[in-house]
Amino acid sequence: MAHVYMLRCSDCSYYVGSTRNLEHRLWQHQEGIGCAYTRDRRPVQMVFAQEYASVAEAWGVERKIHGWSRAKREALIRGDFDALPGLSRNRQHRE
Repeated sequence: MAHVYMLRCSDCSYYVGSTRNLEHRLWQHQEGIGCAYTRDRRPVQMVFAQEYASVAEAWGVERKIHGWSRAKREALIRGDFDALPGLSRNRQHRE
């Protein structure tokens, strides 16, 4: 199993990652180990996590979320799945 997760950093930015061991990876982020982005933005808070059957699937979802706007990420955190299509960057450019 693998997970995609999102952290809210102390500067209110978001970090998106994927891992096989969610608890250990969160511990690494909190300790400032293994991720330059979150090291200087501690403490971090896990605001979203979802499990996937394979590492490849989790990594693919992580890559998609990296391209999302802040508003779309926050809708995902809230669980407002109906809002996600309307927050797509491509959709906003067409209007």
